[in-house]
Order: sequence, then C-alpha cells, then structure tokens
Amino acid sequence: MKIIFLLIIVSLIVALGFLGAFLWAVRNGQYDDDVSPAIRILFDDDKPQTQAENNHNTSKS
Repeated sequence: MKIIFLLIIVSLIVALGFLGAFLWAVRNGQYDDDVSPAIRILFDDDKPQTQAENNHNTSKS
C-alpha cells in the first residue's frame, strides 16, 4: 500500500513539472506563430536576384 502512495506522489510531481514547462513555454511565446514558418517555403520570392546583383548588394554594406 505504501508503494501506491509513493507512485501517486511521484506521478503528481512529474505531472506538475510538465504543466510548469508547458506554462513557461506559452508565456515565452513558443506557440505564438506555428503556421507561417511551415507555409513560408511554399511562396516564391517576388524577383530572384542574379549573382551580379548579389555581389553588388553585398559590396555596399
């Protein structure tokens, strides 16, 4: 009977740990935008740059 109480206490501690980790992640914005990163790859750029434009833009900065 003692082992059942021990297992219940340990499982409650683990469950509270996972709940705390979940609440911490929500408060820190981990779940704010979960759609756009997955579909961003589906959209093309407006105008692809050529190699000469890339070299010209990097030399200015």
